Amino acid sequence: MALQNTTPERIRELVQKQRTFFASGVTRDVKWRKAQLKAFNEGLKKWEKPLCEALWTDLHKSYEEAFMTEIGLVYGEIGEAIRKVDKWSRRKRKPTPLTCLPSSSYILREPLGCTLIVSPWNYPVQLLLNPLAGAIAAGCTAILKPSPYVPTVSKVTEAFITDTFAEEYVGIVQGNRLVNEELFRHRYDLVFLTGSPSLGRIAMTAQAQYLTPMVLELGGKSPCIVDKDANLTLAARRIAWGKCLNSGQTCIAPDYLFLHEDIKDAFVKAFRKELAGLYPDGTENSDKFVHIIRESAFERLESYLADGKIIAGGRFDKARLWMEPTLLDEVSPDAPVMQEEIFGPIFPILTFRDRSEVVSFVNSREKPLAFYYFGNASDGWEIIGRTTSGGACINDTIMHIANSNIPFGGVGNSGTGSYHSERSFLAFSHERSVVKTPTWTDLRVRYMPYRLFPIIRKMLLLGAK
Repeated sequence: MALQNTTPERIRELVQKQRTFFASGVTRDVKWRKAQLKAFNEGLKKWEKPLCEALWTDLHKSYEEAFMTEIGLVYGEIGEAIRKVDKWSRRKRKPTPLTCLPSSSYILREPLGCTLIVSPWNYPVQLLLNPLAGAIAAGCTAILKPSPYVPTVSKVTEAFITDTFAEEYVGIVQGNRLVNEELFRHRYDLVFLTGSPSLGRIAMTAQAQYLTPMVLELGGKSPCIVDKDANLTLAARRIAWGKCLNSGQTCIAPDYLFLHEDIKDAFVKAFRKELAGLYPDGTENSDKFVHIIRESAFERLESYLADGKIIAGGRFDKARLWMEPTLLDEVSPDAPVMQEEIFGPIFPILTFRDRSEVVSFVNSREKPLAFYYFGNASDGWEIIGRTTSGGACINDTIMHIANSNIPFGGVGNSGTGSYHSERSFLAFSHERSVVKTPTWTDLRVRYMPYRLFPIIRKMLLLGAK
């Protein structure tokens, strides 16, 4: 199924329509936003089955995985926004210092305005619609740009959005990089982009002329450390699951293994056993194992197999875009497989004797989106305290994204800004400071020629203590 590029004329029209609609003030009404969120939820129910079928067509993603990692998360995000948007939107009174009395101080959360949401192909439903829930809750309009690499999903998503919303409120455009370039030429009040660091740089460069605020959810090489005192059976199971989820095509997938020398062989044995438990009949014909997205990505992954010694897996079928989960031993830190995010079911192995080696290695590279440690929790906190990443798990993988009560986002090369739950609402909002001053009195102390300056000075110093 081929996608037709949205024309530049159509994009200009859509941007202008949304600017006009936002200027009307309709989206500022919280009751109206809540009604749109409810319509969004009903629309997702209507289109859930076609979306899941499209995910199978484009990615060989099972219904169970599609629901757990895509549809179900969107339901959760919409549901929480419906329940809490009144509270999130409410004007909040804040303390006023003595020097500003008798004024009162407030924070007013207002919508940023017309926004652009760009999503990738690996979780094409979740990573497009979760930010949209935040945009709607905040009172913004949104232009959606799904990935051309999952054409079936993108077409079904277009039908869903068109069926649910007026285009001057939530619209959708389709196409390749030329469409991205045209989109980035226009001015927005926020760009929310999930993708590669290279795409993030392109968007930032194009939007720099407008000083557009951006939320960038990118990626990176997320390390997975297994220490000598880790529960190897549990570690192997959770790591194998995290790596096999979406066939490793996950921005927070454990990218490479850092194994303590003392447990390396035992972990490899445990990994093979736990992988067999996840896929008793293997992954080749499993309807629970996602395939590689396209031929060019497959060829890149295939080239990595030469960067080390294959000690588990290694089989593949290029015609079906299937690649077996693979452990690579004897990998050089300078090998190609250790330079860019793998985004596939290949696991290079490095070893360490002391945790300081891990700290030095991780800190010498770009800041990752995720960081995983298996071992004593106290040692996990210690190593987390000496490194940085967008998020982290101790004795688990992936699961930090599943808790909407904590932020999800990157740092440095892995992204900027965060979202989920109220943070999604805040990502699309401006917190406007308001001071209200009464007219029944007018204290002269602040006015020139500052005759009462000694009093003001004492008050300021008192407030600083």
